[in-house]
Amino acid sequence: MATRAYILIETAVGTTSEVSSALKEMDMMKTVDTVTGPFDIIAVAEADDLPSIGDLISDGMHGIPGIVKTVTCLSVRS
Repeated sequence: MATRAYILIETAVGTTSEVSSALKEMDMMKTVDTVTGPFDIIAVAEADDLPSIGDLISDGMHGIPGIVKTVTCLSVRS
């Protein structure tokens, strides 16, 4: 069973569209939605294991200009 993560993303003002486009290009991303509220984007990622999710976030997403903050929620049951 794949590891699924819901990633709440806060972006810098005026960068949400660019961040969303960059996220959609990442292999593990299943959905990327621009939303209202305290976060600007909610992304759903799936990987074979937890370390892969960690690599996606720390090595991949945190290198995207415009991402200010991420909060990752791991799915424990679906």
